[in-house]
Amino acid sequence: MMNLQTQWSLMATARRQKGAVSVLMAISLVAITMMAALALDGGHMLLNKTRLQNAVDAAALSGAKTLSQVAGGSNVASTTRTAALRTLTLNAGAEGNDELEAKVGGSPEDFAVVELATKVDGPFDYPGPTDAKFVRVSVPSYQLTGFFWGAVQALGAGGLGDKAVAAIATAGPSPTSPCDLAPLMVCGNSAAYDPDAGMFWGYHFGDPVVLKTAAGDKSPIGPGNFQLLDFGSGGKSVEDGLAGGIKVCPGDTVKTEPGNKVGPTSHGLNTRFGIYKGPVNASDYPPDLVTTSSQPGLKANGLVPEYLGQTVTSSDGSLSAGGIGILDYNDWRASTADCVAGVGSCQSGGVFERRMLKVVIGNCTGKDGGSSSIPVLGFGCYFVVQPVDDGGKDSEIFGQFVQECEGDSVAGPEPSTNSGPQIIQLYKTYIDDPDDPNSVIPSTDS
Repeated sequence: MMNLQTQWSLMATARRQKGAVSVLMAISLVAITMMAALALDGGHMLLNKTRLQNAVDAAALSGAKTLSQVAGGSNVASTTRTAALRTLTLNAGAEGNDELEAKVGGSPEDFAVVELATKVDGPFDYPGPTDAKFVRVSVPSYQLTGFFWGAVQALGAGGLGDKAVAAIATAGPSPTSPCDLAPLMVCGNSAAYDPDAGMFWGYHFGDPVVLKTAAGDKSPIGPGNFQLLDFGSGGKSVEDGLAGGIKVCPGDTVKTEPGNKVGPTSHGLNTRFGIYKGPVNASDYPPDLVTTSSQPGLKANGLVPEYLGQTVTSSDGSLSAGGIGILDYNDWRASTADCVAGVGSCQSGGVFERRMLKVVIGNCTGKDGGSSSIPVLGFGCYFVVQPVDDGGKDSEIFGQFVQECEGDSVAGPEPSTNSGPQIIQLYKTYIDDPDDPNSVIPSTDS
């Protein structure tokens, strides 16, 4: 039987433990409250980080797209930045983004930084180099509403810092194998490919080229072959393809389409100049942003382009003949840049780069006309200098070799440093290494 002294000791111990339990309960409630507060604020931060990153990604893509359109014009950097910030503002105004929209307000230039660079890893700055291709958009600090953030800090978690998130994104061109090809092929030299020297299968930037010969002209493939490709439906495929309505992803070889096909050639290609005849129409095939060309137009002497009886020559993409200037790619580029920037005139209903053709460059060695299977060397970007004459047997197409143009297929893993069709995509962002001023490291905010 328990003695009186032992019973008294146990009762005293129980009374003392009542206070200890209260302390433990209080500490537990504080811990639970802090965890709940951090969960609420942490979830809020994660949600807004995602929303901010989406807006910054879209802004970088928009800026890079605009940069590709206005390169070579005036006010390139400011036009690019305006486009990027406008996209950021539009995304901030999307449903559910009330807090982000309030922060961006009417001054997106104070909220985000837009910079340009020649290479994907920089260096980035503004206005950037004249040959910039890549755009970086960053938001260093987006301050968020703190529901319980301040209270948690007051309870001893001051090391949390401010409740804010950041985001950064880089976008620019990447090479791609196109599927929106024109049904045309030019013959190239497989041994004359040296991008570092500006030589692409025998062509230099700005070279004037006869993309399609007319009846009576000497064809580079042989009699009865006018450099057209067989995409499956004869004249209909030529018409639709030159208008821009066929998607074909070629393999290692392409099959040529025999015959001149004057009508389908002119009806299809001239839509790019806002000229419509036959079944094609502006709603399906809009014109280019800039449709002007020299009058009279170029003619072909065999495979040699001539203007007013003089051989056409190129100097850094500027065409002339006998000292007379010809409206060319450089003129179109400057006019297009002004159109996009809002300081020049635009063709009503026009679309960017409609006058740019993606064509096959083939190895024509040993081919002698008619329907031939031609090995593919690569793909070229060609600016169409003028509309096609649809009278008589003339259906010549004149173009200039251009190093880069818009593509439509899957982006490659590497940034563009070469030539051919390109597609704008996002890249991993690199920032200056704080421990080594001569190095860059991947950003954790992209």
